Amino acid sequence: MASISARLDNSQQQMNLSVLRFTLGIPGLDESYLPRWIGYGFGSLLILNHLLGSDSVSAAQLRTEALGLSLAAFSITLPYVGKFLKGAAPMDQTTLPEGAEQIFVMSENVLVAQKEALAWATYVLLRNTNTTSVLILTQGELCIRGYWNLPDGVSKDNVLDWFKSNIEETGLSDLTDTLYFPQTADAEFWNILPQGTRSVLVQPVLLGPNPSMNDMGNIEGFFLLASSMRYAYNEKDRAWIRAVSNKLR
Repeated sequence: MASISARLDNSQQQMNLSVLRFTLGIPGLDESYLPRWIGYGFGSLLILNHLLGSDSVSAAQLRTEALGLSLAAFSITLPYVGKFLKGAAPMDQTTLPEGAEQIFVMSENVLVAQKEALAWATYVLLRNTNTTSVLILTQGELCIRGYWNLPDGVSKDNVLDWFKSNIEETGLSDLTDTLYFPQTADAEFWNILPQGTRSVLVQPVLLGPNPSMNDMGNIEGFFLLASSMRYAYNEKDRAWIRAVSNKLR
């Protein structure tokens, strides 16, 4: 793992920057409310500037301050308005699956270059989306990362075999279209999913001359992403995840 991390920082840097989404990365900060804090900040500065300014205030300054306060008020209310826009849906806070353990395993036959790509892809998916568990199957090889619930009888040496047997039962290896279940409260039909899974996204990895066209090509594998949030992946998230899968091709 040390060698993988080192090589990711150097040889894979160009590829990483091409798909990473902007995020402040501040723990505890919900970035969807960032416009609100910007509005509070600039609105306070406008009021402070008015109070500390000269006694004589021109009409132009008053109009400018009124416009600035209006924009600040709009920024403050924007997160609330966004909840009622078309396509918006109530979302839960991300929580770790109950009784889950954090794992990161790959198939032994994966080449070093493939290990780098899989390690990078799983990291950015967990880092930049509401995903708690991610599984990648590509060319018959597996990479599992995140929080998963494993049966008591499954040892660390048998983790990959347990996942492979469950994948065969789901039939996801033949998937050609994206599957998205935004509020899968009961996922007993997929024993592979962690307990408490609310959203499931399965993105196929297809081989073809042009993944952006309608030519589906051959099936290479799939991404399986699980989250404890309902409606965890909006349209932008799904498009970004699809871009990551195309990059992994």
